[in-house]
Amino acid sequence: MNSSPGSTYQPRPMSSRTAYLLGGVAVVVIAIVVAYVMHSSSSSSPKVQADGYGAVHDTAVSALLDSDGAIVLGKTNPTKTIDVYEDPLCPQCGSLEHYYGQQIAKEIDAGKLAVRYRLVNFLDPKSGTKDYSTRAIAAGDCVASAGDGPMFSKFHLALFTTKQPAEEGGSLSNEQLAAIAKDAGASQDVQQCITSGDRLDEARDHATSATSALTSAIKQVQTPTVLDGDKNVDTGDSTWVTKLAG
Repeated sequence: MNSSPGSTYQPRPMSSRTAYLLGGVAVVVIAIVVAYVMHSSSSSSPKVQADGYGAVHDTAVSALLDSDGAIVLGKTNPTKTIDVYEDPLCPQCGSLEHYYGQQIAKEIDAGKLAVRYRLVNFLDPKSGTKDYSTRAIAAGDCVASAGDGPMFSKFHLALFTTKQPAEEGGSLSNEQLAAIAKDAGASQDVQQCITSGDRLDEARDHATSATSALTSAIKQVQTPTVLDGDKNVDTGDSTWVTKLAG
């Protein structure tokens, strides 16, 4: 499916690795690593887990915007809550969602997992509009504000898979982001929130908070990163979701 004009989503081999350096006014240059590495030495991709399940189904699942900017997707009193750090333009985040997003949704429906999605925006300069990651985060905040877990899950999964633009020069307009939200079941008010850019300033603050939290936790900004408490989960192990769900 086309994710943006001239761009088609293709999940990358799980062994690919890309690194970025961000300079500027900071005295210390922070290495920004976008990585997703297979646990196995094989170059083949893993199977799509829970293929066909789709996004979260259970209406008892809520989406809540936390005070630190995390979007918490899950039921009340889940067995385990994990933190998932992603950049909307990060291709390896797209791969993680492609291969494991449906399995995560299934475990959320079962009450075994809840996910705190913490989105960062360091790939803004790579996008065609130079602000795509931030606008996509703002769109997610708009969708999450409705509190509907299945709707947010469907939006998030599409944002990172079938609708994710190319890393180099890719972007979606606010109208295209609103259309994804509409397909997920968003109301006119939510769509208007996205097209008007109402939550852009909030999204920048949330991305800054997520970046600081991730740097504090693992001493670098690396996406995708999954944290189980203070433990950095090995997402190169194809059984990682199963192990977390127990």
